[in-house]
Amino acid sequence: MAETDLEEYTPEAAWQRMKEGNLRFIAGSPDHPRQDIERRNELAHNQRPIAALFGCSDSRLAAEIIFDLGLGDLFVIRNAGQIVSTSVLGSIEFAVGELQVPLIVVLGHDECGAVAAAIKHQAQANPPEPSINSRSIIGPILPAVKAVQDKTGEMDASQIGKEHLRNSVKEILQKSEMVAQEVAARRLAIVGANYRLGEGLVIPDFVLGNIGDEGSNA
Repeated sequence: MAETDLEEYTPEAAWQRMKEGNLRFIAGSPDHPRQDIERRNELAHNQRPIAALFGCSDSRLAAEIIFDLGLGDLFVIRNAGQIVSTSVLGSIEFAVGELQVPLIVVLGHDECGAVAAAIKHQAQANPPEPSINSRSIIGPILPAVKAVQDKTGEMDASQIGKEHLRNSVKEILQKSEMVAQEVAARRLAIVGANYRLGEGLVIPDFVLGNIGDEGSNA
């Protein structure tokens, strides 16, 4: 498969390329592809990323590194705790509508500071009112904390992270008619995945659309 920014990708082909890159990263043998002067010049006036990635801004979650990709390969949107906001939705719609990405990856991870902050807040008998800025991060995660606590009686960070990840995917679909329509038409797939910091492994948790062996649990 020729690797140019103008190539047409299916959701399955885009995910396969990301999986292969992640396996190289895990094995400690990355290719560091498309990071040279020629690639930089090639992208000066156009771009055609294979996927949009919406993830946490945690410094350990460098998207192009963990998927062993290069310049122009990913359209990356990040904030603390991967919180869906108006600007996030607008960026995703730009990637889908203008750049025609066939795949959206929503990426959470273990040891998330935003999740830990939400758990700490919920665990306090009389939690102080967080600052306006902190509230924008903690608030959207609290439903996941409460859901897991109600179901299990515990506040397990791993399960809360997964619940929040699924909530994030659902919120994107609920608030973006464009994304929902493209998924329904099977031109676009969404993968909700978790990244294990110690192993470097990306594990799909929630799939909408056809990405190959992982199938769809829509």
